[in-house]
Amino acid sequence: MPFSQPMEQGGTRFYIDRNGVPDWERDEEFPEDVFTFVRIMYNAREGEYGQWRTDYPDSDLNMSFRLQQLTSLKVNPDPIVLELTDPALFNYPFVYFCEPGGRGRGGWGGGLNFTEAEIAAFRRYLENGGFAMFDDFWGEFEWYNFYTEIKRVFPDREPVDIPLEHPVFNAVYELKEKPQVPSINVAQRGRAYGITWERDDAREPHYRGIFDDEGRLMVMICHNTDLGDGWEREGEDEWYFHEFSEKRAYPLGINIIFYAMTH
Repeated sequence: MPFSQPMEQGGTRFYIDRNGVPDWERDEEFPEDVFTFVRIMYNAREGEYGQWRTDYPDSDLNMSFRLQQLTSLKVNPDPIVLELTDPALFNYPFVYFCEPGGRGRGGWGGGLNFTEAEIAAFRRYLENGGFAMFDDFWGEFEWYNFYTEIKRVFPDREPVDIPLEHPVFNAVYELKEKPQVPSINVAQRGRAYGITWERDDAREPHYRGIFDDEGRLMVMICHNTDLGDGWEREGEDEWYFHEFSEKRAYPLGINIIFYAMTH
């Protein structure tokens, strides 16, 4: 496979540079019998630049590599990007959204802004066994934007706190706490002070979920934390890798994916 390869999803063409992330061969007999990391490309509010690209593609490449390296799961080395209205969505049991809250209070970029077609497709995907992870949004303003949009998908379902005893926190790695993972810059600035939050109204990480009628977790909401930066920036600072990528971001990310694949 070439170092830079074209990928075409949802009408948009992307060129993925592996940036040193190791590649591997898929089983020739079962080339499609693998887990594929799927990132969702969404519309931005008020026509602004959507933050769905944040941490892309290194986050997705590194997460795929660590899954292949650390677990028995067979993994596609090439993560993909899809729109919710792409019929191929239903071929994949797990999808990832980044920065669904946008950049609040005078910041730049827009968060989720579902179209009616996306709402219908997303609800059908989740009710038919799909799983969605939302990650990397901070504070009350960004929560409000996310909450407003997810209630359009499920007006009759409410996000609820997920207890630490839930299988999603113990599927592979048994977590002793709900981790907060800051971006690498915030972590480095706050290292001497123990600060891991990105703003004053985001000091406590929240992991909330939306469940179906049978009690299956359909939507994992990672608020006031940034697991994706722990995946993306693992090779930039040894302390950050050991403290946040190795101890927090990867164990929880692997747990979430294994839960999605087994429920």
